Amino acid sequence: MEINCLFKWLGLVLLVIGSVVVPFRQPMDASAAADLKKTAHVILHESRLPNKASEGYPLPLAALWNTGWAPGGFGPEYQLEMIEQGHYLLPAFYLPAPWESSWIGRMLYYEKALKKAALLQLPISFVSTQWERYLTVSPGYRFLPAQDNPNVVDRQGSIQTKVSPFGPVGHWYEVGKKWTSSPLLTRLQQWYPDPPQVLFVSNNEHDKLLWHEVEMSARYRQLYGAGHDDAFKRKVVGDGWIGRYRALQLGMRDGLGTSGWTANVAFIGYEAFGTRAFGRWQEWVKYSLYTPERFDPWPLAWDGGSVSYYVHNWSSNTDHTVMSPQIEAMNWVFMKEGAEQLNPDFRFEMSVWDGHEPTKSNDKRSHYRRTGSVFTPQRYEGYVQFGMWLLRPRVVREFRNHLATVAADEPYFLAIVRAVDRVHDTALLTSFWRKGRLVANRRYPHPYQTAVPAAYKNMDRWFLLDTNLDPKRPWKLDTSLPVFSLALVIGEKPNRQWLVYAHAPLGPQQAVKISVPDYKTITADVTPAGCFYYLVEQNGMKRLI
Repeated sequence: MEINCLFKWLGLVLLVIGSVVVPFRQPMDASAAADLKKTAHVILHESRLPNKASEGYPLPLAALWNTGWAPGGFGPEYQLEMIEQGHYLLPAFYLPAPWESSWIGRMLYYEKALKKAALLQLPISFVSTQWERYLTVSPGYRFLPAQDNPNVVDRQGSIQTKVSPFGPVGHWYEVGKKWTSSPLLTRLQQWYPDPPQVLFVSNNEHDKLLWHEVEMSARYRQLYGAGHDDAFKRKVVGDGWIGRYRALQLGMRDGLGTSGWTANVAFIGYEAFGTRAFGRWQEWVKYSLYTPERFDPWPLAWDGGSVSYYVHNWSSNTDHTVMSPQIEAMNWVFMKEGAEQLNPDFRFEMSVWDGHEPTKSNDKRSHYRRTGSVFTPQRYEGYVQFGMWLLRPRVVREFRNHLATVAADEPYFLAIVRAVDRVHDTALLTSFWRKGRLVANRRYPHPYQTAVPAAYKNMDRWFLLDTNLDPKRPWKLDTSLPVFSLALVIGEKPNRQWLVYAHAPLGPQQAVKISVPDYKTITADVTPAGCFYYLVEQNGMKRLI
């Protein structure tokens, strides 16, 4: 029996509503004020909800890496306007580095939106460059004697422009304190002295000593000597980063002068998580700190991580092949469970990007056009929703470079807003997000099986449902997949309910046969924007909501 796409009409309504941005209304009528207060309460509740709350997974919030520091961007006032419209955003501000003076004369960027956030008691976040970069670029640290230098010192005594997991810890604390004891943050704390939650988000891309480079480090050789195996090297490097990043964050916490901030602060690192390339190629281990005791150290070094669910423009990955964020992200399911075992409060975010850089020759949307398809906001929405329902992140944070503008890129951000709002505003989706169990497809292994450690050989890593459109196996990395689908289940036999999500990146697919493990095959139409189907085990009926 053919099933129509769930929420098609709702998506169209949200598209129309979401595409209009209006300024704050002054004065706001009582009904609108009550709605705004309710939205703010939901944002705060979900942002503070524990990972293992009795009510289930926290519902997602939308957020931005582009925070409007450059003209025309997605600034704080734009974000607060979106919240006023009823959208579920985590406000994000730009935080200049301590050595920058660009904030001087830019206080209006902060003041109106921050005071509005204070009135609403919203959580807030600050996005910035890598905090430890100061250890390398500041002459006060860069030119310290080798024995006191926080950067890598090679065996010939030369100082490298990358930080070391074996250098003095005290400098990391000092730099952290410089980040948050600035006149700028002192003023911001005066405007909002009692925020219920403050998140500092680092792009975490500063050069670091890699574990397979440690033999060139004079400090490593002094501490441990030569001849250790790779697992030992990965462990001591990981342990070193844990101590230093926690010292950095302690300095940032101590640099804040207001108890309302210090008591409610958390630190999030971009890519502070296991590699999505796990099993894809032989060299993945070089970019991992895996040991038999833990998959990676980052849950012990950070309060949260924001993984890159990116279609890179510099890579051959796409949104419709085996080498895609959808397939790679399946690796993160077991890593997320492991991270929460190490740190039950670990905040898992998902950063998303479509590879769009219009001034570059490798722009991904241009690549799609050359290969005969168009990457629309609806296609972006379908791709993003697959990752959301696979991983159920606390935050879906869109990346655009700092020069991106609302005028050029808002339709794509609104695709994320729609996907997030839909989880909040539809009771059925809320229920499955909170309580649903991701359904593994054990008929096939994950296609990435290179150099997989024995401990993970039998781990569930494959969640793509079988369809009649699947290409013949074995698949290669560039094999194109017409439909991506997954399922969540609630309940036990014979009273189970399923939510099936499917999207078709390259164009609509009619009457697709989708096999739900341990149940049956359904027939569904699938669109680029994605569709939801609700299945009830009793009487074998499929019910559209």
